[in-house]
Amino acid sequence: MSTLAHMLAAPIAAPDINVGGELVRVVLSLLGIIALILVAGWLSRRLQHRSGGAGRRIRCVETFALGTRERLLLLDADGKRLLIGIGAGGMRTLHVYDDAPAEADAAVEPVGSAPPAFGDLLARWKRNA
Repeated sequence: MSTLAHMLAAPIAAPDINVGGELVRVVLSLLGIIALILVAGWLSRRLQHRSGGAGRRIRCVETFALGTRERLLLLDADGKRLLIGIGAGGMRTLHVYDDAPAEADAAVEPVGSAPPAFGDLLARWKRNA
Protein backbone atom coordinates (compact mmCIF):
# COMPACT_ATOMS: atom_id res chain seq x y z
CA MET A 1 0.00 0.00 0.00
CA SER A 2 2.86 2.34 0.67
CA THR A 3 4.03 1.86 -2.91
CA LEU A 4 0.63 2.96 -4.22
CA ALA A 5 0.63 6.02 -1.96
CA HIS A 6 4.16 6.81 -3.04
CA MET A 7 3.19 6.56 -6.76
CA LEU A 8 0.16 8.80 -6.26
CA ALA A 9 2.19 11.42 -4.45
CA ALA A 10 4.95 11.56 -7.08
CA PRO A 11 4.37 14.14 -9.82
CA ILE A 12 3.73 12.69 -13.27
CA ALA A 13 6.11 14.02 -15.88
CA ALA A 14 4.23 15.78 -18.69
CA PRO A 15 5.38 14.85 -22.19
CA ASP A 16 7.35 17.51 -23.98
CA ILE A 17 5.20 19.03 -26.76
CA ASN A 18 6.88 20.99 -29.50
CA VAL A 19 4.19 23.60 -30.20
CA GLY A 20 6.07 25.16 -33.12
CA GLY A 21 6.58 21.78 -34.80
CA GLU A 22 2.93 20.84 -34.38
CA LEU A 23 1.80 24.20 -35.82
CA VAL A 24 4.05 23.73 -38.85
CA ARG A 25 2.68 20.20 -39.34
CA VAL A 26 -0.94 21.41 -39.21
CA VAL A 27 -0.29 24.31 -41.62
CA LEU A 28 1.54 22.05 -44.09
CA SER A 29 -1.29 19.51 -43.92
CA LEU A 30 -3.84 22.24 -44.63
CA LEU A 31 -1.82 23.53 -47.58
CA GLY A 32 -1.53 19.99 -48.93
CA ILE A 33 -5.29 19.48 -48.77
CA ILE A 34 -5.93 22.81 -50.52
CA ALA A 35 -3.43 21.84 -53.23
CA LEU A 36 -5.19 18.49 -53.74
CA ILE A 37 -8.55 20.27 -54.13
CA LEU A 38 -7.10 22.66 -56.72
CA VAL A 39 -5.47 19.82 -58.67
CA ALA A 40 -8.71 17.83 -58.67
CA GLY A 41 -10.62 20.86 -60.00
CA TRP A 42 -8.04 21.45 -62.71
CA LEU A 43 -8.14 17.78 -63.76
CA SER A 44 -11.93 17.68 -63.89
CA ARG A 45 -12.01 20.82 -66.05
CA ARG A 46 -9.41 19.33 -68.41
CA LEU A 47 -11.32 16.05 -68.73
CA GLN A 48 -14.58 17.89 -69.48
CA HIS A 49 -12.96 19.86 -72.30
CA ARG A 50 -11.46 16.71 -73.78
CA SER A 51 -14.76 14.80 -73.92
CA GLY A 52 -16.79 17.73 -75.33
CA GLY A 53 -17.14 19.09 -78.86
CA ALA A 54 -16.38 16.13 -81.12
CA GLY A 55 -19.45 14.32 -82.34
CA ARG A 56 -21.95 16.60 -80.62
CA ARG A 57 -24.83 17.67 -82.80
CA ILE A 58 -26.71 19.79 -80.23
CA ARG A 59 -25.21 22.83 -78.56
CA CYS A 60 -26.80 25.39 -76.23
CA VAL A 61 -25.96 28.84 -77.55
CA GLU A 62 -27.74 30.94 -74.93
CA THR A 63 -30.26 30.70 -72.08
CA PHE A 64 -32.54 33.36 -70.66
CA ALA A 65 -34.53 33.04 -67.44
CA LEU A 66 -38.03 34.52 -67.70
CA GLY A 67 -39.11 33.62 -64.19
CA THR A 68 -38.37 31.15 -61.46
CA ARG A 69 -39.47 28.15 -63.55
CA GLU A 70 -39.66 29.56 -67.08
CA ARG A 71 -36.66 29.76 -69.39
CA LEU A 72 -35.80 30.30 -73.04
CA LEU A 73 -33.08 28.27 -74.77
CA LEU A 74 -31.39 29.03 -78.07
CA LEU A 75 -29.99 25.77 -79.44
CA ASP A 76 -27.93 24.74 -82.48
CA ALA A 77 -29.09 21.36 -83.76
CA ASP A 78 -27.91 19.92 -87.09
CA GLY A 79 -27.24 23.35 -88.59
CA LYS A 80 -30.53 24.87 -87.46
CA ARG A 81 -31.19 27.24 -84.60
CA LEU A 82 -34.13 26.47 -82.35
CA LEU A 83 -35.81 28.73 -79.82
CA ILE A 84 -37.18 26.49 -77.06
CA GLY A 85 -39.45 27.54 -74.20
CA ILE A 86 -39.31 25.59 -70.96
CA GLY A 87 -41.93 26.01 -68.26
CA ALA A 88 -44.07 24.15 -65.77
CA GLY A 89 -46.06 22.61 -68.65
CA GLY A 90 -42.96 21.16 -70.32
CA MET A 91 -40.88 22.12 -73.35
CA ARG A 92 -42.14 23.73 -76.54
CA THR A 93 -40.42 24.75 -79.77
CA LEU A 94 -41.21 28.43 -80.26
CA HIS A 95 -39.32 29.11 -83.48
CA VAL A 96 -36.96 27.36 -85.93
CA TYR A 97 -34.35 29.51 -87.68
CA ASP A 98 -33.56 27.55 -90.86
CA ASP A 99 -30.90 29.77 -92.42
CA ALA A 100 -29.19 31.08 -89.29
CA PRO A 101 -25.41 30.72 -89.37
CA ALA A 102 -24.19 28.29 -86.75
CA GLU A 103 -21.16 30.42 -85.84
CA ALA A 104 -22.90 33.77 -85.30
CA ASP A 105 -22.18 33.64 -81.56
CA ALA A 106 -19.43 36.24 -81.62
CA ALA A 107 -21.50 39.38 -81.89
CA VAL A 108 -19.59 42.54 -82.75
CA GLU A 109 -20.03 45.20 -80.08
CA PRO A 110 -20.71 48.69 -81.36
CA VAL A 111 -18.11 51.38 -80.70
CA GLY A 112 -18.93 53.53 -77.68
CA SER A 113 -21.23 50.98 -76.06
CA ALA A 114 -21.45 50.54 -72.31
CA PRO A 115 -18.85 48.24 -70.70
CA PRO A 116 -19.97 44.61 -70.45
CA ALA A 117 -21.57 43.38 -67.24
CA PHE A 118 -19.52 41.43 -64.73
CA GLY A 119 -21.41 38.21 -65.50
CA ASP A 120 -20.53 38.53 -69.20
CA LEU A 121 -16.86 39.08 -68.38
CA LEU A 122 -16.86 36.07 -66.06
CA ALA A 123 -18.55 33.87 -68.68
CA ARG A 124 -16.03 34.98 -71.33
CA TRP A 125 -13.12 34.32 -68.95
CA LYS A 126 -14.45 30.83 -68.11
CA ARG A 127 -14.83 30.04 -71.81
CA ASN A 128 -11.21 30.99 -72.50
CA ALA A 129 -9.81 29.16 -69.47
